[in-house]
Amino acid sequence: MIRVFNHYFHRRTVLHIVLDFGLLVTILGAVVLAEMERSSMLAPLAATGGLSLAACLFVINSASGFYQHAHNRSFHQSCARALVALMLALPIAYGIFSLFPGGVAGVVTLKVAAMIGVAAVVAHRVYAAHSVAQSSIRSRVLIFGSGTAAQLVGRTILAEDPHADVLGYVVGPNEPQPVAPTHQLLRCDRSLTELARELGADEIVVALAERRGGSMPLRDLLDCKLHGIRVVDTATYFEKTMSQIRVDYANAGWLVFGEGFRQGLMRTFAKRVFDILCAGLLLLLAAPLMLLTVLLIKLESPGPALYRQTRTGRNNVPFDVIKFRSMRADAEKDGKPQWAAVGDSRVTRVGNVMRKYRIDELPQLFNVLKGEMSLVGPRPERPFFVEQLTESIPYYAVRHSVKPGVTGWAQVRYHYGSTLEDSQEKLQYDLYYVKNHTLFLDLVILFETVAVVLTGKGAR
Repeated sequence: MIRVFNHYFHRRTVLHIVLDFGLLVTILGAVVLAEMERSSMLAPLAATGGLSLAACLFVINSASGFYQHAHNRSFHQSCARALVALMLALPIAYGIFSLFPGGVAGVVTLKVAAMIGVAAVVAHRVYAAHSVAQSSIRSRVLIFGSGTAAQLVGRTILAEDPHADVLGYVVGPNEPQPVAPTHQLLRCDRSLTELARELGADEIVVALAERRGGSMPLRDLLDCKLHGIRVVDTATYFEKTMSQIRVDYANAGWLVFGEGFRQGLMRTFAKRVFDILCAGLLLLLAAPLMLLTVLLIKLESPGPALYRQTRTGRNNVPFDVIKFRSMRADAEKDGKPQWAAVGDSRVTRVGNVMRKYRIDELPQLFNVLKGEMSLVGPRPERPFFVEQLTESIPYYAVRHSVKPGVTGWAQVRYHYGSTLEDSQEKLQYDLYYVKNHTLFLDLVILFETVAVVLTGKGAR
């Protein structure tokens, strides 16, 4: 994993993004070099258009799932995704470079090169997803522990990282009843360092159920680290690999003494300026769509187009969130708050479309301008549910240490949830955001939000 501004990326994901950008730059750069003698204006135009196209292509490839693991996707499915990506990206490439003045020599060639570059990047995404060469570069993980925590780590590695091998589970001194796969259990009759070096381990995940009474061989783990083997505990492993903080393995000491949870004045000021600029721009761009939405809501069902609902904000201060009404006006006529369900009969036909593409959230940009919300942050919840969830889920109140957001890390990583278990899963992503939030992570979330909106993923 690579840490960029407090956020963890898989090394292969970063490599793929860099390769895509490099491929596009190489193709456009070749045109600029070939046409340099005819036009000195071509280089700045190519740079401007190339950066814009690279950003659009990143969003499209992310929405198509090309930066996610492809071990559960067939070659034909990847080709189908590539076709959809090309249908979106090629017109965008043509449109971006059509904005340049036609009198500049080489612009037509640059436009053609941009479209060739888009096709080359998408084709390379399909190749990289199924290349044998990519699969042969693997990391080797040794799990120190054999209980439920170790079993969960092993399952997560198999499900989330097809380029990692679980070398086995080392049974700890105080683990009499292992639950990890029997055929992968390793009895350590020598030092952990010798075993790890013999197996060629790249990383050791310490997932012991019991750490007291001499269960943790700290000297051996230090020796492993000194020999270049990464050593992480269970909570750190999930933070790095899954971009979440597991509430069942993160104790208070780990949260207090670890890095993160910085709430400096400069960071708060920069985030506020970012929110105002982005929310203002988005309102201008979305104004026609918002007016059309108001008209359609009024035509379909009686009642106001907008509705206000009390939500819990930063430091548990309540505020009224503004949304487009996607349900009947009498959706909660008994006065009892309730979760939205799959196929909820209270949702109108226009509301179904709004929810799928998150159009109903657009009025919350006014909450952002008022300072009650941020563009990115944990989603605000109703006080009725907050009280229940705070009592039931450890560390739930931590999410209220920052402003709630129109979109958030949990929204782009987890589907819509309507149960206590769903709320706990989403909290684990919210905790990761609160611990590691930066403007860079905000930008990552905004890019992924575009991908979620384009696909309608996770709506209810």
